[in-house]
Parts: sequence; structure tokens; C-alpha cells
Amino acid sequence: MIEIASLPMSMTLYSCPETRSMRSLWLLNELGIPFELVDMPFDHKYLRSKEYLAVHPLGRIPALKDDDLTMFESGAICEYLCEKYNSPLYRAPGHPERAHWLQWIHYAETLLVHGQNLVQQYIFVSEAERSPVVINLESRRIGKGLDMLEEILGKHDWILPSGFSGADTSLGFSIYFVTAFVELDAHPNVQAYYDRIWARPAFQKSLPPGQTKALEWLLPRLGPKMSFKKKAA
Repeated sequence: MIEIASLPMSMTLYSCPETRSMRSLWLLNELGIPFELVDMPFDHKYLRSKEYLAVHPLGRIPALKDDDLTMFESGAICEYLCEKYNSPLYRAPGHPERAHWLQWIHYAETLLVHGQNLVQQYIFVSEAERSPVVINLESRRIGKGLDMLEEILGKHDWILPSGFSGADTSLGFSIYFVTAFVELDAHPNVQAYYDRIWARPAFQKSLPPGQTKALEWLLPRLGPKMSFKKKAA
């Protein structure tokens, strides 16, 4: 294992608050790696600037620079960092949890994409053109994703039986994000998992200062959260 305390600060993370880059920020905080954070507003003025397009040609985040290496994609960054530092958050080839470690890193995107589609409805689509059908459908798709997690998280505290890993930083962010749109009242095991995430200092360090809920800036624009709790007959 690399002695992290002796590492020079040669790594830079380009990030916007409460976006996919929060996965990478949270992971770096968990690993304790020295890094520089370039924290930008989610605004084309910054993301499509000539300077940032030289880092990421599509102007998206996250982007990670490690000496002469530049990387995109939060899942790939998670795998790279855990492997490079041989962290306890890693599940190396040959480890019995390796396949599921990879699976949950990338399943996180399956869950998040429905939340991203809801953001588009509330931010990029005018109220007159907003689709209640799309909002209902995407919210219910989140619910189906939570149903699967509910059973698994009833068996162990983290997504893998052996404990907290890099997969939790990917999946945990997705759950954080979708709580802006849906309640967890029908998923007590997911709620308990979410509470354990919030208790982690590295997660709290990755939030905007003073933040107590996901996407607080967006909440005034949203309708009531969808609840999947069955009503009494």
C-alpha cells in the first residue's frame, strides 16, 4: 500500500457541487490523498471556457489530472484511484467481491440517470412543456432501483458484505441525488444505508458548506416527492 501521507500534491480534481464529480471528491476525501480541488459553478461560462475545454473536450465533469494523465468518467476515476493506491476500498482482480465491486460502481449510473432526467424536466424544460408522464415514469424507475437495493442492504451495512468500498462512493452519491425527488419511507434498509453515508466525515466534507439535504438549490422548484409506501386499505 502506498504511504499516502508522504505523497506530493500532484493531483487535481475539476468538480461542480452535487454533480457526478462529487463521487470523485468523496472518494479522494476517503482515501486521504493530497489533491487540488478546482470547484466550478455548473455554468457554461466555466465548463465551456477555452481553459476547461483543454482539460475535458466536452466540457463535462469530473475530470482528474494526475501528473501527465487526464481522466474523465466518475466510474473510471473510482477504479483508477482505488487501484493506484491499493486502498482498502479496492477489490483487486482475484478478490471474491471483484465482480460485484465493479457491478455496483456502474449500477450507480443506472440509478442516477433517472434523477438526471428529472433535473432536465425541472430546469431545462419550461413549465408549460414539462411532462407529468415523464416525471412519474422516471420517479417510478427510481423506486424500482431502490426495491432491488432494499433487499441487498437488509443483509449487510454496505453494498458489499466485507464492508465499505469505492462502490459505496458511487452508489451512495446516486442515492443522495435521487432523495431530492423520492422518499425513502418504503425502503428502510436504504434509509439506514443513507444515514450511515451521512455519518461519514469524508462524505460531509464533500458537500457544499451548510448543506443538509440533496439539491437544496433545486427543491423550491420541485413538486412533492414521490412516496412508494403503500397506503392502508
